[in-house]
Amino acid sequence: MKKTVCELFAGVGGFRCGLNHIKDLKDIEKKEKWDTVWFNQWEPLEKKTQYAHDCYVYRFGTRYDINGKDTTNVDIEEVDKSLIPDFNLLVGGFPCQDYSVASSLATSKGLEGKKGVLWWSIRDTIEAKQPPFVLLENVDRLLKSPAKQRGRDFGVILACLRDQGYTVEWRVINAADYGYQQRRRRTFIFAYKDDTKYSIRVQKKVKYQKDDSKEMQKESMNQTLLKEGFFATTFPVHDVDIEKMSDIQLPKEIGKVSETFKFCFENTGIMKDGIVYTIKTTPLYNGKQKTLGDIMDDDDVDEKYFIPKERLYYTDPAVTKSDETEGKLPLEDRKTWQYIKGGKKLPRTSANGHKYIFSEGPIEMLDSYDKPARTMLTSEGSFSRSTHIVKDKKTGRIRLLTAGETERIQGFPTDHTKYCLMNGKVVEMPVHKRRFMMGNALVVNLIEDMEKTLSQIFEEE
Repeated sequence: MKKTVCELFAGVGGFRCGLNHIKDLKDIEKKEKWDTVWFNQWEPLEKKTQYAHDCYVYRFGTRYDINGKDTTNVDIEEVDKSLIPDFNLLVGGFPCQDYSVASSLATSKGLEGKKGVLWWSIRDTIEAKQPPFVLLENVDRLLKSPAKQRGRDFGVILACLRDQGYTVEWRVINAADYGYQQRRRRTFIFAYKDDTKYSIRVQKKVKYQKDDSKEMQKESMNQTLLKEGFFATTFPVHDVDIEKMSDIQLPKEIGKVSETFKFCFENTGIMKDGIVYTIKTTPLYNGKQKTLGDIMDDDDVDEKYFIPKERLYYTDPAVTKSDETEGKLPLEDRKTWQYIKGGKKLPRTSANGHKYIFSEGPIEMLDSYDKPARTMLTSEGSFSRSTHIVKDKKTGRIRLLTAGETERIQGFPTDHTKYCLMNGKVVEMPVHKRRFMMGNALVVNLIEDMEKTLSQIFEEE
């Protein structure tokens, strides 16, 4: 089978880098193993610039639709999905939103999702192009949203894929659990058409029959999740007692899923023939552990990354918490990293006038060299608790992470986001935007691991 790809919500090309094992900028010049026939990246909050899209185009060039038009930087909801070139693998890291449907319908035919909920653009693309394989990424809370109807959103997604003839596996993966340089938990979804050779091959391995007893089907699905499935072969897990597996039949109508479905999805699971099987697993990994120290710069670092001494501490460095119940600290004290990272007690008033004390504990002021980095957010580099601050390896001074370090934390080549092709001109991306792109990205190393399994699947298809 041809290794053709469509990349939605492409960002700066994390899936593309992973599928083609691009570890260095020179690797981009090589012929890619996976041919990205079309991609789409549109940032609705950017009014004048589209940095992610323009960085992607600078690195990889653009792609045209069947009519020869460039629609890669058009709102995906406005794209005619039938005009996307044919492909065999759909990939994308889509936003986590509220996936409830606009109305309850007797069947899913003609089902409309709420405007701005981007899952429906994925569903429409799948419906129009019918790719044999789909690989998606989302935040780990997807499995539990929304709070008032736990599991509904993921149930809607599974029901949509069921109606298009797919079996669906998922796994919540923390990159650090498999040796990589960031503690980042994300939900990965792998769907494949029931009539693919891969699907038939896995069914034979686990001895699955559609008319088997419920107990036999459960045993087959347990084997898929722990030994033979896509994620099990790529990211091994410890054995789990089958008695700990939960299962549930999805309602036939997606409208019904949206209205009534509630379920506790565990970090590992599969949906086969409309039945969901899920179980909690723990990673099985004994290899080397990459750390923040492994990706940090050893040489001279630009002065702009260093934090002035007066912004570090407002009092004794050993102080890790502040109590402002008797009065606020001076503004200059609250502008220090010691304050923002420290524990706090603050008087607050709720919307109904109720007075209470807000408390939060301290977090580590300096990030350790000998651990994987904490999860990077889009606010990386700003004055916030989540921002990494480190001791420079060469000078011992305290600083923020460089743009290149944030790229390496996500497994991208150093300086991948440095340039953009904007209106025909090569421009440098601002550092704060480079950090934002990395906070929004996925861990490329995980996709590299998945590619090895995908490549074997495609070669046998």
